[in-house]
Amino acid sequence: MSEATARAAFAHQAQSCINLGSPFMGQLMRLCATQDWPDSPVTDRIFNWQGDLGPTGQSVPLRLAGALHALHLQGHPVTAKVYPPKASSDTALWSVISDLLVAETAAINLWLDSPPQTNEVRRSAVLIALGHWLADRYALPIRCSELGASAGLNLHWDDYALKIGDQTFGPATPALTLSPDWTGPLPPATAPQVTARAGVDLNPLDPTNDVLRLQAYLWPDQPERLALTRSAILAAQTPVAKGDAVDWLANQLTNVTGQLHLIYTTIAWQYFPQDRQDAGLAAITAAGQSARDDAPLAWFGMEPDGQGKGAALTLRLWPGDLRFAMGRADFHGRWVHWSPTEKKD
Repeated sequence: MSEATARAAFAHQAQSCINLGSPFMGQLMRLCATQDWPDSPVTDRIFNWQGDLGPTGQSVPLRLAGALHALHLQGHPVTAKVYPPKASSDTALWSVISDLLVAETAAINLWLDSPPQTNEVRRSAVLIALGHWLADRYALPIRCSELGASAGLNLHWDDYALKIGDQTFGPATPALTLSPDWTGPLPPATAPQVTARAGVDLNPLDPTNDVLRLQAYLWPDQPERLALTRSAILAAQTPVAKGDAVDWLANQLTNVTGQLHLIYTTIAWQYFPQDRQDAGLAAITAAGQSARDDAPLAWFGMEPDGQGKGAALTLRLWPGDLRFAMGRADFHGRWVHWSPTEKKD
């Protein structure tokens, strides 16, 4: 790889951050794309990175941003001068970043070693709506299996509330309340009952011991995300298993009479290698063939499809292999367009 390739990845990330409502991250990534980097091992490593640096690959710009934010969250005195809530000029911000690239090589390199893990709790807004929709359709308790669950914060979607206008869906005393910009019909009033939940991740995070990592990949000028994540961390109760998602899922696919099994991903399926996606599709489809009216199976995805803004919300139900387009949602859960529609052949 070349310096030009690295700069292009940062420029692409800058525009993505602006589109997702983070002017500070847009500024930081733009400076990384356009300014002269200091001589340092970090500079050499990034400019000579092997593989795809961008958001559909190894997300190196977000690895660096996470490293810098972690230093700020740990109270680094230099970042306090230029990080939100303070506004900073390009000159002042790049001066601080340049110093950190030289002085904090060891700390930054640790974060560059692994991909970002953003357990974006605002994605639970669509899970809450889905839970009400499924409860209204089946009148059965729900067993949840999340693939790519990270720290498991979105495994507890039923502990959160969804506020749409003057209507609130969820428990009377929620751990947190989500208020996305909502278009489309309201979810049914029927409250879901979750009787079991489990999740898996190749590199699960522990809400107790990985608090810094869970916060560092959030963006410094979006305090609402930090506040919601901190509330979700306090409420997290389900350890996430470590392993390959598809191998793990094979042991979860037994039908349980009197329960709906909900399998779901939120911006995770896209990261599975193609052979794992193929194996997962085959396993879920095979399980669907043995689903019954008193033991149905639901497979939900909030994943990018290249067909419009945000992520597509898709649902398959068995028995019957019914397919629904449930709408679209912002990758970070800022907005939801809810439009459950069955697809007909």
